[in-house]
Amino acid sequence: MAGDYHPYSKFTRVWIPDPEDVWKAAEITRDYKEGESVLHLKLEDETPLEYPVGQKSNPLPFLRNPDILVGENDLTALSYLHEPAVLHNLRVRFLESNNIYTYCGIVLVAINPYEQLQIYGEEVINAYTGQNMGDMDPHIFAVAEEAYKQMARDERNQSIIVSGESGAGKTVSAKYAMRFFATVGGSANDTNVEEKVLASSPIMEAIGNAKTTRNDNSSRFGKYIQIVFSRHYHIIGANMRTYLLEKSRVVFQAEDERNYHIFYQLCASSTLPEFNDLSLTSAEDFTYTSLGENIFIEGVNDAEDFQKTREAFTLLGIKDSSQSSIFKVIASILHLGNVQICSERDGESCRISRDDLHLKHFCRLLGVELQQMEHWLCHRKLVTASETYVKNMSSKQAANARDALAKHIYARMFDWIVEHINKSLQTSSKQHSFIGVLDIYGFETFEVNSFEQFCINYANEKLQQQFNSHVFKLEQEEYMKEQIPWTLIDFYDNQPCIDLIEARLGILDLLDEECKVPKGTDQNWAQKLYKQHSSSVHFQKPRMSNISFIINHFADKVEYHCEGFLEKNRDTVYEEQINILKASQFQLVADLFHEKDDVTSSSKTSRVNVRPAKSLPKAPNKEHRKTVGLQFRSSLHLLMETLNATTPHYVRCIKPNDLKEAFSFDSSRAVQQLRACGVLETIRISAAGYPSRWTYPDFFSRYRVLMKKSDITSADKKLACKNLLETLVKDSDMFQFGKTKIFFRAGQVAYLEKLRADKFRAACIKIQKTVRGWLQRVRYRKIRKSAVTLQRYGRGYLARRFAEQLRLTRAALVCQKQYRMVQTRRAYLRVRQAVITIQAFTRGMFTRRIYQEFLLHHKAMIIQRSVRGWLQRRKFRRARDAAVTIQCAYRRLRAKRQLKQLKIEARSAEHLKKLNTGMENKIVQLQRKMDDQSKELRHQNEQLVVTNSSLGSEVTKLQKQLEHLRSRRDEGQLTSLQDELQTAREELREAKKLQEEHGSEKLRLQQRVEELERENCLLKSEKEDMNQKLLQHSKSVEEDDSSVSQREVSLQSELDAERQRYQNLLKEFSRLEQRYDNLKEEVSLSKFHPGHRRNPSNQSSLESDSNYPSISTSEVGDTEDSIQLVEEMGVEKAAMDISLFMKLQKRVRELEQERKRLQANVDKMEELAKRRDSEVKSPTSEQETADLAYNSLKRQELESENKKLKNDLNELRKTVAERVSQNSSSSNEQQDGYNVLLSQLKSASEELEARKEEVLILRTQIVSAAQRQDKNDHIQDENNSKEPIDEEEALKAYHGLCESKKLLEAQLQSQSRQHKDELEALHTQIELLKDDIEKKQEILNYTMSLSPEAQVEYSVQQEITRLTNDNLDLKELVEKLEKNERKLKKQLRIYMKKVQELEVSQAAAAAAASQTGRSNPELSRQVTVQRKEKDFEGMLEYSKEDEGLLVKSLIADIRPNTVSATVPCLPAYILFMCIRHADYINDDQKVASLLTSTINAIKKVLKKNNDDFEMTSFWLANTSRLLHCLKQYSGDEVFMTQNTTKQNEHCLKNFDLAEYRQVLSDLSIQIYQQLIKVAESIIQPMIVSAMLESESIPSLAGVKPMGYRNRSSSMDNDGSGPSSYTLEALIRQLGQFHAVMRDHGLDPEIVGQVVRQLFNCINAVTLNNLLLRKDVCSWSTGMQLRYNTSQMEEWLRGNNLYQSKAAATLEPIIQAAQLLQVKKKTTQDAEAICSLCSSLTTQQIVKILNLYTPLNEFEERVTVSFIRNIQNRLQERNDPPQLLLDTKQTFPVLFPYTPSALSLETLHIPASLNLDFLIRV
Repeated sequence: MAGDYHPYSKFTRVWIPDPEDVWKAAEITRDYKEGESVLHLKLEDETPLEYPVGQKSNPLPFLRNPDILVGENDLTALSYLHEPAVLHNLRVRFLESNNIYTYCGIVLVAINPYEQLQIYGEEVINAYTGQNMGDMDPHIFAVAEEAYKQMARDERNQSIIVSGESGAGKTVSAKYAMRFFATVGGSANDTNVEEKVLASSPIMEAIGNAKTTRNDNSSRFGKYIQIVFSRHYHIIGANMRTYLLEKSRVVFQAEDERNYHIFYQLCASSTLPEFNDLSLTSAEDFTYTSLGENIFIEGVNDAEDFQKTREAFTLLGIKDSSQSSIFKVIASILHLGNVQICSERDGESCRISRDDLHLKHFCRLLGVELQQMEHWLCHRKLVTASETYVKNMSSKQAANARDALAKHIYARMFDWIVEHINKSLQTSSKQHSFIGVLDIYGFETFEVNSFEQFCINYANEKLQQQFNSHVFKLEQEEYMKEQIPWTLIDFYDNQPCIDLIEARLGILDLLDEECKVPKGTDQNWAQKLYKQHSSSVHFQKPRMSNISFIINHFADKVEYHCEGFLEKNRDTVYEEQINILKASQFQLVADLFHEKDDVTSSSKTSRVNVRPAKSLPKAPNKEHRKTVGLQFRSSLHLLMETLNATTPHYVRCIKPNDLKEAFSFDSSRAVQQLRACGVLETIRISAAGYPSRWTYPDFFSRYRVLMKKSDITSADKKLACKNLLETLVKDSDMFQFGKTKIFFRAGQVAYLEKLRADKFRAACIKIQKTVRGWLQRVRYRKIRKSAVTLQRYGRGYLARRFAEQLRLTRAALVCQKQYRMVQTRRAYLRVRQAVITIQAFTRGMFTRRIYQEFLLHHKAMIIQRSVRGWLQRRKFRRARDAAVTIQCAYRRLRAKRQLKQLKIEARSAEHLKKLNTGMENKIVQLQRKMDDQSKELRHQNEQLVVTNSSLGSEVTKLQKQLEHLRSRRDEGQLTSLQDELQTAREELREAKKLQEEHGSEKLRLQQRVEELERENCLLKSEKEDMNQKLLQHSKSVEEDDSSVSQREVSLQSELDAERQRYQNLLKEFSRLEQRYDNLKEEVSLSKFHPGHRRNPSNQSSLESDSNYPSISTSEVGDTEDSIQLVEEMGVEKAAMDISLFMKLQKRVRELEQERKRLQANVDKMEELAKRRDSEVKSPTSEQETADLAYNSLKRQELESENKKLKNDLNELRKTVAERVSQNSSSSNEQQDGYNVLLSQLKSASEELEARKEEVLILRTQIVSAAQRQDKNDHIQDENNSKEPIDEEEALKAYHGLCESKKLLEAQLQSQSRQHKDELEALHTQIELLKDDIEKKQEILNYTMSLSPEAQVEYSVQQEITRLTNDNLDLKELVEKLEKNERKLKKQLRIYMKKVQELEVSQAAAAAAASQTGRSNPELSRQVTVQRKEKDFEGMLEYSKEDEGLLVKSLIADIRPNTVSATVPCLPAYILFMCIRHADYINDDQKVASLLTSTINAIKKVLKKNNDDFEMTSFWLANTSRLLHCLKQYSGDEVFMTQNTTKQNEHCLKNFDLAEYRQVLSDLSIQIYQQLIKVAESIIQPMIVSAMLESESIPSLAGVKPMGYRNRSSSMDNDGSGPSSYTLEALIRQLGQFHAVMRDHGLDPEIVGQVVRQLFNCINAVTLNNLLLRKDVCSWSTGMQLRYNTSQMEEWLRGNNLYQSKAAATLEPIIQAAQLLQVKKKTTQDAEAICSLCSSLTTQQIVKILNLYTPLNEFEERVTVSFIRNIQNRLQERNDPPQLLLDTKQTFPVLFPYTPSALSLETLHIPASLNLDFLIRV
């Protein structure tokens, strides 16, 4: 096979040179034989061409690569590596695919698109972060990621070298690289160093960039920025070094160019008030800014850029005063350029006008003396060995000196700004590593090249030398690593050219030597160069010039004009002018011009610790300062040492055209830059060896179609590859077998691709033959079947038509018959209906007449009956009233007589004797024991005295108050009535005002209702119009439906956006909280104590929840509560006087305390009496006599006090009666209230009389007992030998007497308290009646003053108000009754349960007694357990001290697997049961403390386990369940609809925990976000490999040749790297997530949202990688991707998750897979793609089409015209500008309310939780 292969055969495509396009494509039309002098070609436009071929002068043309290799990401992946292949690949990628980045080995080639592309957003940075360089499309971020990764892996400093021509995009590339580092390696603390690093860019662009003919933002200096990282690879600082600022631009600009941006920015902002003192105007008015004749840049706003520059200064810490000084210096330079230097007549001297305004402004702004500056601008000082004298300068010399001064001032200011930027960016922390970004000018060649171009090209020679050595080194390492025999490759060494410039007696040395000569000239220096270097290969003298020289650089020959070299190298500024500036009164200006000690500013600011590769060349000792060339050479040596000590990464920027046109490619300009930047040198070095390299698995997968079946089934793929190559390629030098790869010479891959294509072509022909035959057979069968079908249908049609004719004939006959019948029947029915109507009216008339007569008779009978009954009833009532009156009088007389008789008998001695029968003998026996009772009796008497005195004082207060009221009534009644009348009027006015407001509000509402009705009518009419339109235009229904659905989608998106904003705020709050915790880890978390409130219905667990409660002393506990309650309800609702109520309340408390104290004393006395019973005491008759006397006095006092109380009550009764009689006009309700009060007062007085009589009886008994005791004492003294008394009987009598005494005392005390309460109630009611009477009197007076109509209206309003109040009172009463009814029903149920349990227990006991002993314990045990469960109310009690242990055991120490076998969300249920008990006992502090501790503990656990999915899922489930429990048992009707009766009984009683529900909801959202973050971090490394790379369908994916980046990624995986993930692994991981969430009891809705979020992440990551990887945009990848997404959808269906909208998130990637599979040729295909890819944006569709890469030659690329057609069709879409999807996008989470069906009383707590301290309630 190999022997038949001829590269230059017919149909082979080649590249031939072309003067315009550099290279042109052609095709060989005749086989070429070796030795022929002509090659027959055909151009692309079918033009024939005979291409001459020679041995040396004109070799054979370059071969073209196969189409499958065109557009590769890496140029080294091309089979043929040469200049036309590289140029064509770049052109195709840039113009057709709009890819501006391409790899060329280790170099990233970046072509300036001259258009803003959306490929630098944060989502793109995230997509490239952590990826290998060869895995993604070429990008500046990929290079930055590679540098960052190598720095972390190798712990070696890195450098990114960005070079290119002016306008090629160097500055932008460097800026984006720094942005990547700032994003990926952001500072770990709050210093925001990365922001400062980025802020330095606008400053440096303002002072160092300018508009040129090639670039609107050209960097006119070189800079090397070192970004310093810490040990953890966070940015901690930065440093900047600058090189060779173009100072000449300050004083001169070519046509259509500008000065530095800062001048125009300052002029554009000169109108600001803070810049008034700068005296600036438009930039057109200043010489230094108007030389280019165009001061504007299209699309640039200088004022806005200046604002950004000032903000950057501020961010970098440069004070406002320093900024002001900088702007003054810049303004002074502009004024200096406008200073007019006038020539004198002699021509050798000059002067400046004294009235020169610009010179004054210059001196004022810099703070220097005007006269001195004016003098030394026109004069110079010459110093010789003997004398010093001043010399005049000509106007030209003075202008040059002025321009030199301006350049020097600007250069010093530039260095000062760079130095201060470095100070701001420097860090005190220890530097671990750094990444340097070198933004330096590329190789330059112009028509006139001067000193600046010489220095630039000298720097590029040094960089190219370093680049060549690094490429050679990497190539050598690759060969040695793969153990390939190394053949020395010759590469271009530019060391001779560098020696020509910098060696001893080189160009720079001769230039410095000439500068030392006092009268050295550029011509003399040129002659020395000709003489010294004429023999050098790299140096030439031009033929037509004696002041120029040519240097043969690595890129091209450049001719330099010597004019101006010496002056620019000296950089001369007159010392006198500098001394004037040093003496400036402004410190910053003076500091600018002080010389530094022997160190350049650039080297002094360097902080890099770099070990040089070789010693620094020693600068010659010079008395004067260093020249510019020497300074540049020193700084360049330092730069090269830094780069040699780092790992370099190269970015070569290419300028595609000189016209700055977007996506326009000039091949000649591109080739020129490719040669200059070293890209082609890289290609040459790579092509010299084995440029094409394949891994064994990739080669086996790609070319297994060429293998034998035995080789394919072989397990050793390496051996199979060797056998195939030895068979196909006979020349063993064309390939080499490495350790892990196969190395090929150039062109061998193309040969293998041709063999593979031939094999596929033969297979395709065979398949086509078979398929076409099958299609023809299928077509014949279809035609035959169609013919038979048509015949059958035709015959059936004829038969059906005949049957239809018969059916119509019969139908006509039936219709005629029915019509005739209907006509006849209608006539008959009309006649019949008329007759019936006449009969009905006639019969009705006669019936009504009979009814009227009967009605008159009936009414007469009713009147007679009523009159007769009334007469009989009146007669009966009179007789009954007379009988009742007589009976009452007689019974009253009998009762009075009987009462009088009873009183006389009660006071008679006979009665007492009857009462004391049998007591005489007993009292004698109690003589000795009276001593013990005397003290107790005395103490009780004291209590009675105190009580009576308090009652007396209270009555006295009431009397005083009564007198006060009487005096007020007599004296100030009129005044009070007037005041009250005025108050009533004000209230009436307020009421009217409220009524007017309500009326106006009602009117507004009515108007609004009318407007809504009108709008409704309008909408109805519009709806009818729309319905008519819909009927007329049926085709527009689908569009309307789509618009409605879009509206719904938009509303839903707005709702989701609102939720997203809220959850983002929560996320931000969580991030800030996490940040706060990180800063203060050692400080305990601040407890969160949100207040909770009680329900209005829960102010007391025993009170009614009515809105209008009445106040009474039994409901209100103390004065403060009563005052608060009165304030809440108002005075009118309180229904009593506040001051009196407070006094009575205070008095009740005092009496209650006094009662308790007295009771305690009584108890103590009883104990003392019991102790003394056992002791024998000697009789003390004298003491007893004294005690008896004292007791009698006390009783007399009590009697008098009772009389006083009785008198007071009588007076009070009289007062009330008088007051009521005065207000006789009051209503019947007041009279009834008064009658009730009188009846209560009468009953109280009667009760008092009864108690008085009992006291008198007790007194007589005690006195008689005392007299008998005296007699017994005398009898015992006279005769001690008498018989002993029956002590036992006496003791019983004594105890009986004590009991009766105690009973009477208790009754007396209770009666006194009752009397007191009744008195207070009566007083209160009197006050209420008084107020009511006054109010009604006022109302009556007001009513009388109104007109009759107003009186009626007012009375109606009053009646409505009264009825409303009555209704409210009745409602309150009904609510109380309902509450009592519920309480009684609940108690009844409890009692019934207890009765049932008792019956069960009795039955069980009876059964147990009759059964054997074995069954007895089982039955008793069963009954016990059942009873315990019934008693459990679903609450857990714990003490306050055990709260910490509860939280620790239930939250901090718990693990999900410990409760895996129990009820899901068990901790949440236990916590809620504890909360229920705290609510049950009404302990708000306990509730708040437990909830706060729980929330803080959950946060701590989640912070500790922030990467544990299982723990996060566990606490998400428990937190959401606790939230649902708080809702379910809150008592709100909204959450109680699905509760059982038992669950409703378990609702919270006292507290409303709505605020805590909100806190738990926020916590649940935070946990959900953490869960998503953990899950995404786990699956993200698996997504790309599983979805795009793994072969889910075996043998489908194809492999293409890989470039250098795929061969040498930053991850060293020599066959031992991490294994790739498969789709099964990804689905298995998702299944694990789902199983964990399901086992933890997470709500299915939340599980669905988690899966939806993860699927969205899978979609975003997969699509982003697809959009950034050219190698996966193929038909086979689309097939694999569609299969993978179908497997994901199947997994959703298998787990019942398809309704979670997760499948909808995969829609973009499904459409992308379909886009890779569909046809992409015709207009119909374009229309189908536009309708198919509705979820992809226009940019994404175009990007995929551009990236589409055929894996075989049978596939065709997508044409540019087809892509343009797609773009035109999709122009109407309003797609977002970003290309990639946001992988961090989170859908707003929604926690739906899902109540639990679990009964709390059945919950079992496992012993493993160690919660023994919890008590089940």
